[in-house]
Amino acid sequence: MSGSGRPRTSSFAEPQGASGAAAASVGTAAVVGSNTGKSGVSQASANNSSACANFKLARDSGKVTTVVATPGQGPDRPHEVSYNDIKVIGNGSFGVVYQARLIDSQEWVAIKKVLQDKRFKNRELQIMRKLDHCNIVRLRYFFYCSGEKKDEVYLNLVLDYVPETVYRVARHFSKAKTIIPIIYVKVYMYQLFRSLAYIHSQGVCHRDIKPQNLLVDPESAVLKLCDFGSAKQLVRGEPNVSYICSRYYRAPELIFGATDYTSTIDIWSAGCVLAELLMGQPIFPGDSGVDQLVEIIKVLGTPTREQIREMNPNYTEFKFPQIKAHPWTKVFKPRTPPEAIALCSRLLEYTPVSRLSPLQACAHSFFDELRQPATRLPSGRELPPLFNFTTAELMIQPQLNSTLIPPHARAQTSASTDGSEGSVQPGSTLTNST
Repeated sequence: MSGSGRPRTSSFAEPQGASGAAAASVGTAAVVGSNTGKSGVSQASANNSSACANFKLARDSGKVTTVVATPGQGPDRPHEVSYNDIKVIGNGSFGVVYQARLIDSQEWVAIKKVLQDKRFKNRELQIMRKLDHCNIVRLRYFFYCSGEKKDEVYLNLVLDYVPETVYRVARHFSKAKTIIPIIYVKVYMYQLFRSLAYIHSQGVCHRDIKPQNLLVDPESAVLKLCDFGSAKQLVRGEPNVSYICSRYYRAPELIFGATDYTSTIDIWSAGCVLAELLMGQPIFPGDSGVDQLVEIIKVLGTPTREQIREMNPNYTEFKFPQIKAHPWTKVFKPRTPPEAIALCSRLLEYTPVSRLSPLQACAHSFFDELRQPATRLPSGRELPPLFNFTTAELMIQPQLNSTLIPPHARAQTSASTDGSEGSVQPGSTLTNST
């Protein structure tokens, strides 16, 4: 998030510990690998050796730190970047996240500092450098610095700072014993599906979709997907680890130990997030994989042999207790919109290929209200940009474009292109301004 002046003080509290560390993704996003070789990393870290030292002096917020950093996108043209007002905003097994202010622009950024193994490129960095989307936190710069131990090098990712997470917003309403307004559920989930459509079209699977990794600006309601530390470019035929994704949001094929899964695991996780926002609590809580599976079976019923085969062929002979599916209408509270329940049921499918694609989810009737020109946020503000699709996005599933682009956005686009309604020129975007 950009802006001058002090960042807004949030009214949402984040618990410390494991979940607090995860939500330190307040700006934690994927990092992308550079072409820098082993010697290049060493030299770069030596040049920025004072940066890591200054992080330790974070209490001296006025101290200016200057580093030689490489832009997150575009050519590798390192240049000096200065920042101050450094403070820790989160930490975990991955490393530490700091907040800082860029001297030149006075914009707030988040700096994710992780230990770098010089033998390998950082997968998070490699992925982040190729991503460019309005609903994905942006990698502005990256730089290396030396650690305390000999040959210890840290990679620092300079990312957009966004003040809130969906986790904290939902927790705020839960503590107040009220349900999050359905318009926010629609706006947040729609933007999440847009981000997933984009990364999946790039062959990238996030593998850790959860409320803590969904950053939101509480005023504009803009959502940005962050923390690509578990993300991977999935290649058909290449095995992947099954112990991925956070508890409560793991797709059943992962619980079954599948290693040939696809990006549809992100769709299952997104379905869990949607259900959680509607219910005010996780839909499939569990302390272990077995617990998790039991909770899933309580709702979806016992998977058929064919469904098990689709998740992991090695488990087809396994004997499961026969439990009937619980009607979706009884899973949710009585006043839950039927369209929301219908969407959930199309996301939380045992068979991976039966789950909706991200853009199919965006086109679902649950989001029709967002396509109405008069729809506003509870504050009276206009909705965030929802229809500024790039040409590349419109090529993912073009048969959906007539649904995805509402008439009022289509009409505006026609005035700025060649005059034919709904036409899109290469490189152009569509906006949802009226």
